[in-house]
Amino acid sequence: MENYIDPDARCPGPESLRPDAVIIEGRTHTGRTCRIVDNTCSVAREDLIEVLEGLIAERRFGTAALSAHGGHTLAIGQPTATHIQFGDTLYRLLLYPYEARIERF
Repeated sequence: MENYIDPDARCPGPESLRPDAVIIEGRTHTGRTCRIVDNTCSVAREDLIEVLEGLIAERRFGTAALSAHGGHTLAIGQPTATHIQFGDTLYRLLLYPYEARIERF
């Protein structure tokens, strides 16, 4: 159950951000604004820029059709969750269509 993500989840609004959250914006390969949000305020800005550029280069932003664990139903724009490590600390990385959000586990 730890990998479960609500299929109806949408990118959290500004009310879920810390007032001091670090936000870095970029442009996708189609020219749309995308961003990475460090809601922990603990990751170096240079690292955030590197991750954002990598996600853009891998075309990870935008809507995509995903099936939940090989299911037969596709959900367009469904968020995905993974993890990312900076130094010795592991963080949760939530990927929404045009936002990558870093949170503590």
